[in-house]
Amino acid sequence: MKRRKFIAQAGLVTGGAASLSLLKAATPAKVKWKMTSSFPRHLDIVFGGSQRLADSIYEMSNGEFEIQVFAAGELVPSTQVFDAIQNGTVEVGHSTSNYYHGKNKALSIDTCLPFGLTTRMQNAWCYAGGGIEVLRELFGKYNIVNFPGGNSNTQMGGWFRKEVKTVDDLQGLKFRIPGFGGEIFARLGAIPQNIPVGDIYSSLEKGTIDATEFVGPYDDQRLGLQEVAPYYYTPGFWEGSSMLSFYVNQDAWNNLPQRYKTIFERAAAEVNMWMSAQYDAKSPEALATLIQNGAKLRSFSRDIMQAAYNVAQEIYVEESEVNEDFRRVYTHWKNFLNKEYQWFRVNENIFQQFMFSQLRK
Repeated sequence: MKRRKFIAQAGLVTGGAASLSLLKAATPAKVKWKMTSSFPRHLDIVFGGSQRLADSIYEMSNGEFEIQVFAAGELVPSTQVFDAIQNGTVEVGHSTSNYYHGKNKALSIDTCLPFGLTTRMQNAWCYAGGGIEVLRELFGKYNIVNFPGGNSNTQMGGWFRKEVKTVDDLQGLKFRIPGFGGEIFARLGAIPQNIPVGDIYSSLEKGTIDATEFVGPYDDQRLGLQEVAPYYYTPGFWEGSSMLSFYVNQDAWNNLPQRYKTIFERAAAEVNMWMSAQYDAKSPEALATLIQNGAKLRSFSRDIMQAAYNVAQEIYVEESEVNEDFRRVYTHWKNFLNKEYQWFRVNENIFQQFMFSQLRK
């Protein structure tokens, strides 16, 4: 009797140990990654998106998945984030893909194309229109898995030291603007510059550049750009939407337990929603403050916008003929754009135009 009782108890102990062993095996091991951002810490929305992702992942994983966040220049320069992730120097990056236009112009579509999608349209393309799948094929060639990582929405046209009323006024203008926007202005006679965020103010102040675009009122105010270039133009037609992305090294992603992959993906989607809401909420007050402090609000003329639009379409056709990556992503993107603008035109645009007329009364 005692022998049978001992055997039963031993079986319970053994079974309990086996269950504990299985539980431990099912629980992912603690993971520690590093993330490098293309943005300085004082830009609390774009850099804040990086920290928000890390904080959310830490909380959802009960502290088992930890990401240490570094601002631009603390690990790598702001325009070398893509390379750091591709090479596996860092596991995660937070940047905008049009910074890497020179690597492959197709990458810029991940951020925006001039005269392209708005933020809502970009999200619709990525999350429901097959865009993320098309982009993943492209980024996979660089050993990167990409995730939408925030959006600064339709950007402003930037800060100018002098007024620009016609295309002739763009001749010789040294303009800090990346990606296809830079190509467009080059064909219109300007001289595009690619300058890191931290150098924009001093470059304008010294006259190294004549104009710059960055984001919009909230971030522009924090950079103090109105102090060195008084004319503030709208709209930033080259960035009707400006999506940031989280880059994850492909090998690091493949080694990540599935539970952590799910946590990362959901945290990134939350940051994407959070960032665009922040800019929409804070831009009106920031713009009013800028104007009160001397910023002179101007709109690009029809002459400039039409010329820029025509040049943009020429560039897309030319790039499609020589760059298969661009042609494939652009074709998918353009088909979606055509459908989206038809829908917005017959419904939301009519509603908004009515509301604008009422609020002007």
